[in-house]
Amino acid sequence: MLRSILRAATATTTSKCGRPFDPISSPRRAALLQSHLNLSTKNTKLAVTKANKKAKSKGGKTDDASPAATDEHDAASNEGARAQRLALDEKDPSLDVGPDGRPLFTSAPSLSQLTRKDACSYFKFSIDKLKEVLPEGLPAGMEKEFEDSMRSAVLVRQSFLDLRDNFRRIVDPPMFSDGKGPKVRKQIVLDGPVSCGKSIALTMLVRWARDEGWLVFYAPGGREWTHGGFFYKNPQTGFWDTPLQAEKILKDFCKWNGSHLKQLPCQIYDPIPLGEGVGVGWMKGVDSMTMPEGSTLDDLVKTGIDHSHAAVGVLVRLRKELSLVKDIPVLIAIDQYNNWFTFSEYEEPVTVRSCRPIHAKELATVNAFRTMMHDDMMVGAFSHSTAVGKLRKELPDVPVDARLMFPRYSLEEAEAVCHYYLRQRLGRREAFSEESWKKVYYLSRGNGSEMRWLIPLMQ
Repeated sequence: MLRSILRAATATTTSKCGRPFDPISSPRRAALLQSHLNLSTKNTKLAVTKANKKAKSKGGKTDDASPAATDEHDAASNEGARAQRLALDEKDPSLDVGPDGRPLFTSAPSLSQLTRKDACSYFKFSIDKLKEVLPEGLPAGMEKEFEDSMRSAVLVRQSFLDLRDNFRRIVDPPMFSDGKGPKVRKQIVLDGPVSCGKSIALTMLVRWARDEGWLVFYAPGGREWTHGGFFYKNPQTGFWDTPLQAEKILKDFCKWNGSHLKQLPCQIYDPIPLGEGVGVGWMKGVDSMTMPEGSTLDDLVKTGIDHSHAAVGVLVRLRKELSLVKDIPVLIAIDQYNNWFTFSEYEEPVTVRSCRPIHAKELATVNAFRTMMHDDMMVGAFSHSTAVGKLRKELPDVPVDARLMFPRYSLEEAEAVCHYYLRQRLGRREAFSEESWKKVYYLSRGNGSEMRWLIPLMQ
């Protein structure tokens, strides 16, 4: 019976011509064949490419490496030739001409002497002096600008002058006794589109304040406070401690401010809670420490640097001490400030298979410095390049009127920027015209980094 069934099945799968019936129709079979042919062609090309890469030249070097090496060599040669031409251009002051024949560079020797007339011109920095005054580091956007333009100069913008004068009015009201100008604000959050210059403006403000003799707490990387390193929950405070970050922050703070800290006495002598040291665990039988009478802020900071157990507690105490300093102006400047209003990189195990993300406000260091509900001068700059996401307009622990929208380049500023890039040989003079630079401006919508990328493409 089984044999008869098999014979019947064979008969049904045979056509009238006696050939087996193909369940795949001719068009579909052709398509499949073509797809296999395409795949085979791609594999053949890939195999040929790999074979060429493995082929050796007479000198013993691979043939495919020569184009890449040539491109790299050409790029280095072009950059070297451009640097040589720029060095020769420095001897020709007639090239330092901006829009409408105005000077491209301001003659003001310092940021404090800049006036409204210097807007839309460039201020030259000494890169060595800038790194000396800002040992915490420069923002990535400023370093990229210096690298591409081969000159350490920054555009003087009206928005920066307004920001500087706001804090100048607070410290020295007689200079603005006429009562003109906007209302002063001690707490400001710089917000605005990507690459509009928020971090650069904050850096220039810090540089100006330190030139004026202020005590400035500057954190150029607020995101670093919430990412990486060793973390644990301190049972005494209920917050999460990050001793590695705290130690680095204290080291950066005392690099430039050391002379001020030695002259400022400690005003709080309450016990400082200790935590777990990095790689050494908890101290046995000791859970707090006190600073001896007559200690200075320099002694306090060095205690946190020398003793890992006390790093976080000292940084939190330092924030309280800064609020009590009255002898010199104190400014707290935080870049990437928006990273403190979202979740950190850290997680707390809840069950064997799940973890709870830890919010930035639960970190002891962030909790101590995040709030703006005080009478201290403080500036926080948002950094949208860190991909935090859009935050709500009203932020916790921040005054409602603290947010200041920082604009992109205006048309007048963009004209000066294009002339500057032309001066730095980023674009070709024969292709530069009013029409061409306006195209760059409108295509980039005043975005600084996009303008720098578009200028060499000007035709």
